[in-house]
Amino acid sequence: MELKNAQRRMEARLARKKRIRKVVNGTAERPRLVVFRSARHIEVQVIDDVAGHTLVAATSAAKTFAGTLTEDAKSKKDIAKKVGALIATRCKDKGIETVVFDRNGFLYHGRVAALADAAREGGLKF
Repeated sequence: MELKNAQRRMEARLARKKRIRKVVNGTAERPRLVVFRSARHIEVQVIDDVAGHTLVAATSAAKTFAGTLTEDAKSKKDIAKKVGALIATRCKDKGIETVVFDRNGFLYHGRVAALADAAREGGLKF
């Protein structure tokens, strides 16, 4: 049975994710910043893998986030930048300054790169 293109892409992403997770782990001192992007939204969490807790999270699907969007944030890349800046401010509020970046198998390009750059500009170190 022939696999569809979307299924092949998903399996390739999951294989990349497995390889990345062998190396990237979050601790209390340096939690893991993990990104998930769907066709419509982008989500980011800061996770302490030792304790198994999500410390901070931000998503473009939140109703509170939709109220902060302005007319200049029309593209998905602009929205990713806003989410990156939001996660940086929330991390600062919790006292988190350094994280380890987990792109979750997604290529470091486009929305993922825009989110990472905005988080760095917001003060996160990774």
